Amino acid sequence: MKTLKILVGVAFIIAISAFAIDKVSSSPAAGGYAVGDVATDFELKNIDDAMVSLSNYKDAKGFIVIFTCNHCPYSVAYEDRIIALDKSFKDKGYPVVAINPNNPKAYPDDSFDNMKVRAKEKGFTFPYLFDDGQKIYPQYGATKTPHVYVLEKTDKGNVVRYIGAIDNNYKDEAAADKKYVEDAVNALLKGEKVPVETTKAIGCSIKA
Repeated sequence: MKTLKILVGVAFIIAISAFAIDKVSSSPAAGGYAVGDVATDFELKNIDDAMVSLSNYKDAKGFIVIFTCNHCPYSVAYEDRIIALDKSFKDKGYPVVAINPNNPKAYPDDSFDNMKVRAKEKGFTFPYLFDDGQKIYPQYGATKTPHVYVLEKTDKGNVVRYIGAIDNNYKDEAAADKKYVEDAVNALLKGEKVPVETTKAIGCSIKA
């Protein structure tokens, strides 16, 4: 009986620990941005070999920055939706800027050359940048692919207005009834407060 109580106690502690870890993962990573922070600019190589920074977009009102990659099934499931977001909001001032944060030595599928191949296959309409040396994703606090940061260009700089998932159903776009990124950008375009500012990013862990 005593052994059973000990086992039950251990199981309870493990369950609580797992819950706590899960909750922590939905918060900004250590050193990462929180909603309201000003995101620093970056300069990363695009799949056309040109260097791209947010300052290049003189007429932008903000950005949909998405950390994504080639190999992750969650990222693949969202590719068409990412293209759709860019087509919907680029001309309204909120272009998609995609960044591959993974170390290609850990996942060769995510090499720069393979990024070019994937972008051509899917017809990406947005820049697909390589986080060479993995310097940018830790600044943002990204932990997953995909992981989204909606930025609003202000007099103070690019202010983070939303962090998290694209929507609430990665498996089935038609079944997603919460369009977090779409709702965030639409609110910003209307000068309104973003209705949901943070959600848990669902995806593959970033490969260091």
